[in-house]
Amino acid sequence: MAGELQGKKIAFLVTDGFEQIELTRPWQDIKDAGAEVELISLKSGEIQGMNADINKGDTFKVDKTVDEVSASDYHGLVLPGGVVNPDALRVNDKAVTFVRDFFAQHKPVAAICHAPIMLIEANVLDGRTVTSFPSIKTDIQNAGGNWVDQEMVCDEGLVTSRTPDDLDAFCAKAIEEFAEGKHEDQTT
Repeated sequence: MAGELQGKKIAFLVTDGFEQIELTRPWQDIKDAGAEVELISLKSGEIQGMNADINKGDTFKVDKTVDEVSASDYHGLVLPGGVVNPDALRVNDKAVTFVRDFFAQHKPVAAICHAPIMLIEANVLDGRTVTSFPSIKTDIQNAGGNWVDQEMVCDEGLVTSRTPDDLDAFCAKAIEEFAEGKHEDQTT
């Protein structure tokens, strides 16, 4: 709904190799709902999107680097997937801390496809029910998460989905959670 996120500022954390539609679709829906959106990455300049993880997509201009931001600057966080993207992000301590801080501040987070790899690395899945691309099911379970095969799962402000096929449900629920704001049970 237009205006639902008026006055909200949402961060999108990605780096080279992200699944393009998992950035562009939530970005547009969240922007259409009235939010200010910013693309955060490991480096300044442009980053490379991918289609189906193997075909180069478009490049996107980075608004700020992870060195320049804090979770306190935003009302929520979106983590697009792709295989390469979260794997590259998880070895960057500042990116991991940035993600963890959203949970410490009880702010909503939306992660799709392989992006829950960042949630594993941030150590925020213990006791949480989530979904993801099926190939990281065991990783989620080993991190203490309860993995389910559903289009979308929401657990106290944490929204997760499996693949681009789930974007309708993912985007709608992410917008709802961002509109609700802080969730006291959203913790590290």
